[in-house]
Amino acid sequence: MWWEKHQAFAARFPLLRHWPFMVRSLLLVLACARLAVSQSSLPANEILTYNIEWRLITAGRATLEWSSAGWREHPGWEVNLHLESAGLVSKLFKVEDDYTVNLNQALCAESSVMTSHESNRSREIRVTFDAESHKAHYEERDLTRNSVISTPEVEIPDCVHDVVGGLYYLRTLTVEPGQTVEVPVSDGKKSVMAKIEAQRREDVKVHDSVYKTIRYELYLFHNVLYRRPAHLYVWITDDARKLPVQIRVRLQFSIGTITLQLEKNES
Repeated sequence: MWWEKHQAFAARFPLLRHWPFMVRSLLLVLACARLAVSQSSLPANEILTYNIEWRLITAGRATLEWSSAGWREHPGWEVNLHLESAGLVSKLFKVEDDYTVNLNQALCAESSVMTSHESNRSREIRVTFDAESHKAHYEERDLTRNSVISTPEVEIPDCVHDVVGGLYYLRTLTVEPGQTVEVPVSDGKKSVMAKIEAQRREDVKVHDSVYKTIRYELYLFHNVLYRRPAHLYVWITDDARKLPVQIRVRLQFSIGTITLQLEKNES
C-alpha cells in the first residue's frame, strides 16, 4: 500500500524530478561583487548543515564545508557541498550530489567538479576558470555511458565567482538595506553580471533560536543565469559571523517553494 501512496504523490507532483535543480540553485547561485575582500569574517574551517523543506515535508539535507587549502602550490580555499534527499522524496527520486570548488586567496573561482547521482542518472561536470585566457572551460560527462555530453566555453572576467564560493564572498561584504551591488557570476556555461539587493532587516526563527538578519535577494533567474522564473532570497546574520541561516527559492506555483534552514554550525 505504501507504494501506491507514493505513486499517487508522484502523480500529484510530476515536477518532483526538478527538486535537485531547485536546491542546487539555492546554493549554487549565491555570488557577489568584486569588491575589496575582508576575510576576517570567515573562519579557517567551518561546516554548515541545512535541513531542506519542500511543500511542508523534509526533502533532504545539505552540508557546506569550508576549509583553508594552504597545502596547495598556490594557497587558497576549498568549499565542498554534499546534497542528499531524504524521506518520501528519496523513495521517489533519490539524490546524492557532491560539489567541490577551489578558490584563490581573493575568493575567485579556479576550478570546480560536481558529481551527481539522481535517480538512474549519473553525471560529472568539471569547470576550469582560466583567468589568464579569460575563459571558462566546461565539460559534462555521462558516467553511466562514459561519454562526453557537452564542452562549451564562455568568456569570463579576470576574477569571477562560482555559485557556491560566492556565498562565502558575500559574507565578507557590507551591503546595507537599500543598497545593491552588481556581481560577475559564472557556472561555466554562462557568464553574467547579476544584481544582489539588500532588502531589509528581519528576525528569523530557526528551530529554537531567533537570529537578527539582513534579507538579500539575488537576481539570477528570469533569463539572467537561469531561464526559469523564480525569486531567490538569503538571510545572513547581522553580526560579525555573517552566518547564512536561511535560504529560500520561490518558483511557479506548480513547483512550489524550497527552504533551507541552518540545522548545525561547526567551526
